[in-house]
Amino acid sequence: MDESIWDAVRAARGWLDAANGAGDAELTCRILKLTEEAGEAAGAWIGVLGQNPRKGVTHTRDDVAAELADAAFTALVAIESLGGDARAALLACAEKVRSRQR
Repeated sequence: MDESIWDAVRAARGWLDAANGAGDAELTCRILKLTEEAGEAAGAWIGVLGQNPRKGVTHTRDDVAAELADAAFTALVAIESLGGDARAALLACAEKVRSRQR
């Protein structure tokens, strides 16, 4: 992955730490933010399908992809906020998935 992604993750964590602190209540909010972002992705997908008859088709697949990217970025920031290394965690996850395919 491009190094700018990891720089942005660390910068976002630093910005949030400076603005909101890094206590357990703040960490809880950062983890819950992931649920919010996932909900936005789900809402966008409902919009692609036109599942809400009152609204009809309101989103595109690109909108869904953007919301999923928001969720992924939010998860990486949460990992860093917990004191983890987001890059290492993501690589370990990818390796775990790869090992299941062998």
